[in-house]
Amino acid sequence: MAERSTKPYLIRAIHQWCSDSGLTPYVSVRVDAGTRVPAEHVKDGEIVLNVGYDATHRLTIGDEVIQFAARFDGVSRECSIPIAAVLGIFARENGKGLYFPPEEAATGAPGAAEVPEPPGATPNGSKPKLQVVK
Repeated sequence: MAERSTKPYLIRAIHQWCSDSGLTPYVSVRVDAGTRVPAEHVKDGEIVLNVGYDATHRLTIGDEVIQFAARFDGVSRECSIPIAAVLGIFARENGKGLYFPPEEAATGAPGAAEVPEPPGATPNGSKPKLQVVK
């Protein structure tokens, strides 16, 4: 049986933490052919989106995709973001959250949330690591 990715669970957890703390959850997304977001708001292949309950309608953070409707320049648009395209989720107010390494974001490979190796460990062959912003 294939190992499940921890990434969607971590995204949901940080989203809930932001909501419970009165903070605004934002996601940073690498835009590709499988990502449905307003193209006019994409800069350098990335977009940052407010995914708070006040800014979205019908928000679903699933195991494979984040889906919602949101208003952009006053027009409601449907958005669909593959979990693998999420580069990070963080609170707008303080920047705290989780940022996924580009390799993990591009492949959606499980293991990004594993405990980092001790200092001085060899980076060759090591798994990608999360970076927590404090």
